[in-house]
Amino acid sequence: MASSRPWPFDDDDRPSGSVQPLSQADLQAILAHLGDEPDELLAGTDADRPVVALRVRASVGRPGGSAHAQWRRLRAAEWTAWTRTLPWRVAVILGIGAGGGVLGSLLAPRLGLLLGGLAAVAAGWTLRFRPSLEAVAWRRGAAGERRTARLLGPLERHGWAVLHDLAVPGSRANMDHLVIGPGGVFVIDSKQYRGRLQLDSSGRLWHGRYPLAPALRAVSFEADLAAQVLTDPDVVVVPVMAVHGAQVPWGKVVTDGVPVVSARRLPSMLRQLPGVLGPERVAGLADQARIRFHAAG
Repeated sequence: MASSRPWPFDDDDRPSGSVQPLSQADLQAILAHLGDEPDELLAGTDADRPVVALRVRASVGRPGGSAHAQWRRLRAAEWTAWTRTLPWRVAVILGIGAGGGVLGSLLAPRLGLLLGGLAAVAAGWTLRFRPSLEAVAWRRGAAGERRTARLLGPLERHGWAVLHDLAVPGSRANMDHLVIGPGGVFVIDSKQYRGRLQLDSSGRLWHGRYPLAPALRAVSFEADLAAQVLTDPDVVVVPVMAVHGAQVPWGKVVTDGVPVVSARRLPSMLRQLPGVLGPERVAGLADQARIRFHAAG
């Protein structure tokens, strides 16, 4: 993948390292990827060349479908394992309750039943079934994909086609969202984080103690695969990471060649891109996507 990718940034402040908020003038950079002879059907951005929006329906997959299915599989497996331990858990709860009752009786005759009940309730709460952190992460991921889908949905009124949860042929990878419209083709990876994302002195992006470089490489890989499947040599598929929950530095940055944006700002950014695909090419690419991709979930 290239070290940087086009994206509509209008911030004047620039972070150090390899992260570069792009100026509004850099919007035109995306055109450079389309060759020196743009298609005659490309929608112009000048006042005398209005953008023609053609509503394209391209529903494939269910937002968050595969992530939700994985959450249900993990939860079912963990529940089965937990039920096998139920006899000893009940024994422990009864033992703790009985011990609390004896202790309470020693302190005061009337406290035995109360302390025994409270001890049993506390033990039961501690030993209750709780999904693992891995399973919860899949559930949150599915919720994040559904939130992104709701944000992207209105783009269809402006000539964009939006597809969700796509399996890539010949690969175990799946794309959260594939968006095709006047501004180009984008593979969007939804992430649900807490807190905030941070940049280190070398321009690497972190979520707490965890670097986001592996996730950024993954979405770049998915974009490369999507470009191969769509088989249009003039179309560059741009990877994007849309973040829910956590704060993104400057609201939007480009690191490791991938734009990382606050999910709520994503629709307006896509609409602000210059027109590089005409309505017929958008419809044609959407048809290719419907045929060549299938739902991952």
